[in-house]
Amino acid sequence: MSVVPLERITIEPKTTATACVIWLHGLGDSGAGFAPVVPELGLPVNHSIRFVFPHAPEQAVTINQGYVMRSWYDIKSMDLHDRADMDGVLASEISVNALIKEQVDAGIPANKIVLAGFSQGGVVSLFTGLRYSDKLAGIMALSCYLPTADQLPQDLSDANKTTPILQQHGSQDDVVPMSAGKMAFDLLTENGYQTSWQSYVMPHSVLPEQLKNIGAWLLARLS
Repeated sequence: MSVVPLERITIEPKTTATACVIWLHGLGDSGAGFAPVVPELGLPVNHSIRFVFPHAPEQAVTINQGYVMRSWYDIKSMDLHDRADMDGVLASEISVNALIKEQVDAGIPANKIVLAGFSQGGVVSLFTGLRYSDKLAGIMALSCYLPTADQLPQDLSDANKTTPILQQHGSQDDVVPMSAGKMAFDLLTENGYQTSWQSYVMPHSVLPEQLKNIGAWLLARLS
């Protein structure tokens, strides 16, 4: 089955790219929402990281009265155990895997690729990264949760059992409660995953201080 490539914004480094960050946006946003953060990450001028900011397809979202917007999957309710439409999550996983393959085919190995995402995009990045067949450089899950709530996804990949995972969340988040992110962190930690947790006094958003920490984490994974 052919996969329609996702539209995206790509930001190339000044030097030849040797690594890549694929960064997924949140519900109702687009790749343009996060593309401006690259200069705020504090990366050296001569870094060699390509940033890819894909746009989710447009679809009806149940909790928003069926309004059509960019979404990685339908959100059926605010109940964490019945929030994510798993058919939609799996469809987005296929699209993200295709993005990874594009980068690998272009000469960047999987172990130099970080999957990142915010909110809904973080859900898909975390889910996809945990199941991806080849070792990735890292997984970054911002203000998000596991779509399988208090259980790990099925068909986990041994290749990414030791892949560094960065989870960040705001203590004032009223969209995705920090407890949902912490549930995922505790579950991953209990099962031996190499995840780190950072919390910030913020709502469902990102902060300049947080972006600097993300930049340092990316350099450590991709240099």
